[in-house]
Amino acid sequence: MRTIRLGTREISSISEPYIIAEIGVNHEGSMKQAKRLIELAKEGGADAAKFQSYKADTLASKNSPSYWDTSKEETLSQHELFKKYDSFDADQYIELARHCQDVGIDFLSTPFDDAAVEFLYPLVPFFKIASADLTNTPFLRKVARKGKPIVLSTGAATLAEIDSAVRTITNEGCQDLALLHCILNYPTDDFNAHLRMIKGLRRAFPQYVIGYSDHTLPDEEMSSLITSYLIGALILEKHFTHNKKLPGNDHYHAMDVRDLSRFFERLKKVNELLGCDDYKRPIETESISRANARRSIVINKDLPAGHIISESDITYKRPGSGISPLHWDEVIGRMIYRNLKADHILQWIDLSD
Repeated sequence: MRTIRLGTREISSISEPYIIAEIGVNHEGSMKQAKRLIELAKEGGADAAKFQSYKADTLASKNSPSYWDTSKEETLSQHELFKKYDSFDADQYIELARHCQDVGIDFLSTPFDDAAVEFLYPLVPFFKIASADLTNTPFLRKVARKGKPIVLSTGAATLAEIDSAVRTITNEGCQDLALLHCILNYPTDDFNAHLRMIKGLRRAFPQYVIGYSDHTLPDEEMSSLITSYLIGALILEKHFTHNKKLPGNDHYHAMDVRDLSRFFERLKKVNELLGCDDYKRPIETESISRANARRSIVINKDLPAGHIISESDITYKRPGSGISPLHWDEVIGRMIYRNLKADHILQWIDLSD
């Protein structure tokens, strides 16, 4: 069974999913707003509140073009956009980690440079690596050498690239690894979500827990998260905000606390339907059905004592309180001890050895 320990939880195929509320930079540089988002993530039921730790100057050149929906976020330069939201330093993340501890939720932040790896190391229970760094070999090595579990997003990646990243990470000694299916579109149209790729990742990397990082627009049913869980995603990450109507890159496709609460309501129903394990067996409430809805061998005509049963003498009817038709061939050719009336449910005591 694939397992990984994330914070205080061990995630496996029989556990509920680990939910990451991706606050990212939706705090917009406000410590008060960042703390409020942590509280809302906890209120909604998330396991972790996650931020993004970067500096524009170490993340993107000044000539880096946008790759998001510019009708929602008009900034055309990555460097320019990231510069708007890179105001937090190590001290602010330490304060946010303490607030998460006080609230009772795991603190996470995706590092985007070497300095962030270093100051986040004592603060996070595991590292989350963004899709864009999947091919960043020196960065993967640096994170892997820290010895903590790693959750790696795989947006826009080929299987060969994912395999290379996995080998880079595991060659540095990190075996506690999970992979997240992701589509690197902001937002992701439903027809581009390709959730079946979760099954492909499970097939290609059966030794690792697989999850899903979602960029689709949330709907009333939280369909993308529920569906991904049903086909095997055990870690679910989605952007999180307090107001989906706010302008900016990550508010409009994020979930809010109502979405998150609604997801958990549906998850409870889904898990109730799924049951506690996958071992096929009769359950306790089926005992009456086993007894009354199954068939027994039944005499279909009056038969005298000493008669040798032939196939034309018997049929099968409910209930299952007599000899099961599983023993049809064993009954044929046996002698009956006493007179039997038509519609008699045959019992072993009616037959000779």
